[in-house]
Amino acid sequence: MLRAAGLCLIIAVAVWTPLAPAQTPAPAAGNITLVEAVSRGRQYGTQIQSASLAVALAKEDWSQARAATMPQVNAFSQYIYTQGNGTPSGVFVANDGIHVYNEQAVIHQEALALVRHGEIQRAQAAQAVAQAKVDVARRGIDATVITDYFAIVAAQRKFVNAQTSVREAEQFLEISEKLEKGGEAAHADVVKAQLLLQQRQRDLQDAQVNIDKARIALGVLIFPDLRADFTVEDDLATPALLPPLPDAQSQAVATSPDLKAARLSIDEAGYDVNVAKYGYLPSLGIDVFYGIDANQFAVNTTYPRQPGGDIPPERHNLGYAAQATLNIPVWNWGATRSKIKQAELRKQQAQLDLTLAQRTLQGNLAATYREAQGALAQIDSLKASADLSAENLRLTLLRYQAGEATAFEVVDAQSTLTAARGAVDDGLARYRVALATLQSLTGAI
Repeated sequence: MLRAAGLCLIIAVAVWTPLAPAQTPAPAAGNITLVEAVSRGRQYGTQIQSASLAVALAKEDWSQARAATMPQVNAFSQYIYTQGNGTPSGVFVANDGIHVYNEQAVIHQEALALVRHGEIQRAQAAQAVAQAKVDVARRGIDATVITDYFAIVAAQRKFVNAQTSVREAEQFLEISEKLEKGGEAAHADVVKAQLLLQQRQRDLQDAQVNIDKARIALGVLIFPDLRADFTVEDDLATPALLPPLPDAQSQAVATSPDLKAARLSIDEAGYDVNVAKYGYLPSLGIDVFYGIDANQFAVNTTYPRQPGGDIPPERHNLGYAAQATLNIPVWNWGATRSKIKQAELRKQQAQLDLTLAQRTLQGNLAATYREAQGALAQIDSLKASADLSAENLRLTLLRYQAGEATAFEVVDAQSTLTAARGAVDDGLARYRVALATLQSLTGAI
């Protein structure tokens, strides 16, 4: 009886004595908060960089559209040789000599482009759409970073839980060995305890692997090169309030880059319609030529004096000419009408895309909010289940020592407690992921 009482005391002390907190191996890099991780993801995310390049390309389109309305200056250099036939003009009468030199500067201006701004407005709208898509890419990176961040937090907590489970399995093995030596337990119980300890040790190894994998997944996003020598701040226990749904909805609509991009796409499509209608309008081109168009490559031409004749006057070759060309569209087999119809269809598609973006935002917001509510409602229950599981293990160990429970019941109680601890951490991480995603949708991050 004294030995039995002593074993009871050992069991009680083993269950209720606080265990020294276990820590994950200290990495080389510092601790990273969620805000810092999101900021790093935006800095190094290739999706954002690609979207930013699209903005730069759209800006160049705007520059080209604006330049198209300005006068164009070109240099024109030409030499024409015509077969001689004994006449001043040669074989081809359209030419005014056997040798013709054209060295001119040409200034061209599309006059009506000064009052047509559709191309410039379309380019400006396209640039705004591209800028909005940068924000869309940023939100996408944020969601991935948030998920990977809390995956590391959950993995680190499970590593600590796995260490606790290993120590509990070691304590059970120690108790079963002592009971076996006293003739109060079979050797099969010791074997079960050894198997349990080996399984818990493998779980500990898997937990470390999961931490490393989660760090790699996040490190690819938040560092310029592959790194995994960092930790993340574990703030799952910090209270985080869920904002009211109406406030979240209004903020999401006001800050959504998807809605902004969709609205700007409608504007861009409207300018496409205006540009397509230009096909019905005439074009007026004005050209000014300045330079040489002569039979000699010279500013002045001096003609040779003919025998017995007067001295011919010197010809001045350098000069200018101007022309205006009016092109009036008459018939092109419905091509212009087809372009207008095509632009109108694109505008309809842009309006449908806006409607879809609005519905998608509403659905994502409602689903994320409901996910946060559900996760928050289960946290207290999960914690209570973990406490009950710990009490169940304590009582099962006492019953096992008294010969009223089997080793299998102890193993089952320990497995239940391990699962309950993991469920608490998963529930906390689930709530924080949902809350952070909601903050991303409302522009709070």
